[in-house]
Amino acid sequence: MSVLAGESRAASRSRFLDLRALAALEHMRFATRQQIEGSYSGRHRSKQRGGAGEFVDFREYSAGEDLRRLDWKVLGRTGRPYVRLFQDETNLICTLLIDASGSMQFGSSGGAGGAGSKLEYAQYLSTALSQVISRQQDQVGLAVVSDKLSQLIPPGGTASHVLRVQEAIETIQTRAATNLGQGLHELFEQLSRRGVLIVLSDLLVEDLERTFASVRLFRHRGWEVILLHLIHPDEEKLPMGLAYRFEGLENDGRADCSPAEIARAYQQRFEAHAAAVRTGALAGGCDYRRVSTSIPYLQILGGFLVERAG
Repeated sequence: MSVLAGESRAASRSRFLDLRALAALEHMRFATRQQIEGSYSGRHRSKQRGGAGEFVDFREYSAGEDLRRLDWKVLGRTGRPYVRLFQDETNLICTLLIDASGSMQFGSSGGAGGAGSKLEYAQYLSTALSQVISRQQDQVGLAVVSDKLSQLIPPGGTASHVLRVQEAIETIQTRAATNLGQGLHELFEQLSRRGVLIVLSDLLVEDLERTFASVRLFRHRGWEVILLHLIHPDEEKLPMGLAYRFEGLENDGRADCSPAEIARAYQQRFEAHAAAVRTGALAGGCDYRRVSTSIPYLQILGGFLVERAG
C-alpha cells in the first residue's frame, strides 16, 4: 500500500481536505524563519546546545522516511524499526489557532475555494496546513478560541493525531462572544515548548491592545507567530442598495440604514482597523498576512509557502 493511499484513507473523514488539490503543492514545505525547538531530527535548525551530529535518542521510524536513517542494530535486536535522533536539527512544533467567535460566521456557506464564511475558509486553510506540516514529519496541534480557550489538542505527528486535529477543525462551532486576548493568554499558560503559532482570525475584537499583549507573551518566550488576518470581501466595502438591515453576530443588536449614508465612514473605519491590526502584528514581531476570502485558499497557501521558503 502506498503512503499516499494510506494518507488518503486516514484523512477521508474531513470534508475540508482535498488531497487531489493539495497534490499541486506536494513539492512545497512549510519553513520557519527563526530557530526553533523540537523533539527529534528533521528539517529545522534547533536552538538547543550540543555538538553538531550529537546523538540524543531514538524514535520509531515513520513511513516515507529515508531508510538510511534506520538503526539496523536496534531493528535486529527488537524487530521494530527505529531511527537515531541528533541534537543539531529538530522537527517543527506548530499550533494552529482558529478564532471561533460569532463574527467568523459572516459570509455565505459552501464556498470551498472562494468567499464562503470566514470560519469555513479558516477550516479549509487550516486543514490544508495541517496536512502540509504533518507530511514533512513535523508536529501540529490545534487551539480553538472564542470568549476563551475552548479546545486544545497539543502538537503531535502521528497519522491518528493529525486525523484527530482535522476532525476537530471540521466540527468547530462558533460562540457569540469574543475575547481573543484571553484565549491567547490561556493558551500561552498551557503550552510550555516553544514553536510556531499560526493564528487564523478576523481580529474583530474590542481590545486590540490586550490581544497583542497576549501575542507578545509568545514572542518573548521565543515563539514564531504568524497572523493570517481573514477578511471577507463584503466587509471591505458595503453592498449597493437602498436599504439594509445590519445584524451583529456577537450580540451587537441590529441597525436599519441605507449603505449610501454610511459607506464612506464605514470604509474609512474598516481600513483604519485593518491598518491597526497590521501595525500591532508587525510591532509585536509577527509575520502578518492579510487574507481575502475571495481568493481560493490553495492560492493563498501556495503563495504563503513560497514566500517563507524564499
